[in-house]
Amino acid sequence: MSNDNSSIHDFDLGLICEYFSLLERQGPGSPEVTIKALSFIDKLGKEAKIADLGCGTGGQTMILAQHTPGQIKGLDLFPTFIDLFNKNAQKHNLQERVKGIVGSMDQLPFQAEELDLIWSEGAIYNIGFERGLREWKAFLKPGGYVAVSEASWFTEERPQEIQDFWMDAYPGIDTIPNKVAQMQQAGYVPVASFILPDNCWIEYFYKPQIRAQETFLKEHAGNKAAEGFIANQRYEEELYHKYKDLYGYVFYIGKKI
Repeated sequence: MSNDNSSIHDFDLGLICEYFSLLERQGPGSPEVTIKALSFIDKLGKEAKIADLGCGTGGQTMILAQHTPGQIKGLDLFPTFIDLFNKNAQKHNLQERVKGIVGSMDQLPFQAEELDLIWSEGAIYNIGFERGLREWKAFLKPGGYVAVSEASWFTEERPQEIQDFWMDAYPGIDTIPNKVAQMQQAGYVPVASFILPDNCWIEYFYKPQIRAQETFLKEHAGNKAAEGFIANQRYEEELYHKYKDLYGYVFYIGKKI
């Protein structure tokens, strides 16, 4: 499969949202990984307030809610995602504790030191890892936690092809030690970090896209932009299989000092 040199940034946000709304998860992850990350956080009681930022349709949020008794607000920029999020909460009978709201992660609708936990799986890149950690800290109670998954390099050097891809997609990508240092510099005690296993990408993210791509292309038959977007997604998957020993998602958990 060849790359047509298109960037993810070249595509219409509405088209991207429509495509990813077909998926249970909008990024790599799994129920097991969500539960593992949660295990590093001190027990949260019924009064705990949790925010899932960049929640998408809530695949990971529902797992979070099933393993902690607190109140959870999911926030995402796309109303389509939030509509599906709230339907998922009702489907899991979690609507009394879990609510999705439309909003931006750079203008959070919370009070200072209101939250016990800020969660964000594969979404902090939208604001940037360092900026997100620094700005979000104001909304956490002293001793509160942040838990985010973030694209990270596993090696100091890598081939130009994958370097160029990620420098275009997300220039903020960095090595695990550098990310941990950034978390510490932002005012957190780094509690844990661990690499997401391959199945988070292959089983939970890429395999479900096979059917989604067929549906999407059928809906947009003859639409060059839609075809180009799917080609871009397929190229991304091709690169992952080729270079997955060099990069992936890493969960970073920190405690506010």
